[in-house]
Amino acid sequence: MLDKLEAIYNNFLHLEEQMSDPAVLNDQARYAQVSKDYFKLKEIVEVFHQYKKVLADLDSARELAREKDEEIREMARMEAQTLAGDKEALEERLKILLIPKEPEDTKDVIFEIRAGTGGDEASLFAGDLFRMYSKYFEAQGWKTELLYENEGTAGGYKEVSIEVRGTDVYGKIKFESGVHRVQRVPTTESKGRVHTSAATVAVMPKMEMEDVNINRSDLKIDTFRSSGAGGQHVNKTESGVRLTHIPTGVVVECTEGRSQHSNKEIAEQRLYQKIYDMQRNKMNSEMAAQRKSLVGSGDRSEKIRTYNFPQNRVTDHRIDLTLYNLDQVMEGELEKITEALQIAENAERMKAAENV
Repeated sequence: MLDKLEAIYNNFLHLEEQMSDPAVLNDQARYAQVSKDYFKLKEIVEVFHQYKKVLADLDSARELAREKDEEIREMARMEAQTLAGDKEALEERLKILLIPKEPEDTKDVIFEIRAGTGGDEASLFAGDLFRMYSKYFEAQGWKTELLYENEGTAGGYKEVSIEVRGTDVYGKIKFESGVHRVQRVPTTESKGRVHTSAATVAVMPKMEMEDVNINRSDLKIDTFRSSGAGGQHVNKTESGVRLTHIPTGVVVECTEGRSQHSNKEIAEQRLYQKIYDMQRNKMNSEMAAQRKSLVGSGDRSEKIRTYNFPQNRVTDHRIDLTLYNLDQVMEGELEKITEALQIAENAERMKAAENV
């Protein structure tokens, strides 16, 4: 592992030199790539420096433990014991940092919430989820832009879509995709009975055309007049967009937005995601057959989490995580859940890497 870390450190120093090279500074595209590569390595280099210092301090402590003075030997032994624990913890952290990140983990996302079973209560719950995630995104320092909203008749949302931009957005929230179930007494319930409703969340990495290896000439774009929810404008303008990828025959439509531009952007992301998934599944079919991630496929048909309001309990079914702070979770305090999911995935990937 040390050889690999030294190679990473040398590469980090090379990137650092390039960032002050006039030739690189004058080339915006090249500078952006060098800067991106530099900051990708920065955390692991910082931990590596801590690790090397602990190793040096541990050697010194063990050397002092051979001194004649009993008091010095005892202090050195205690210091060595503490440093040995630090060494082990840093080694585990380095192992995780050395796991290659999924290429899409650094991407921004299109984040969709839709009311599921449960009528008005499902729409209200979708609204509560939107508020919860909005608070979490704000705490992370991420920027959001509303793409589409279709409000429920009693409040909340039948569907809402936003774009989320920031650092490592997809990597932190990709495991939120799936069915979210709520158990509580709806405001419309007169007898105080607990009802079960659901909403679905879809987290799509914001893809560009080059990410999915397709050509614009392979896309057929049709526009048409929308119909349905969204107001009277839907029958007056050709805001609906249909995209067809000719080589694969993949077709997507979007009519939810209030403008052709927003519908086209949402449709493009759905198309890119579909084609990307097809390409990735083809490449990873053998690996997928060998293992299934603990945190699941991320498919929106998969029930992932239950929010039980009477017991102030939230349970993530994929990793058997149960917390009794639902009130705090609904205020956007999702770190314990998202970190536990990331740790579970890293452990699974480390196990897979050891078996290769």
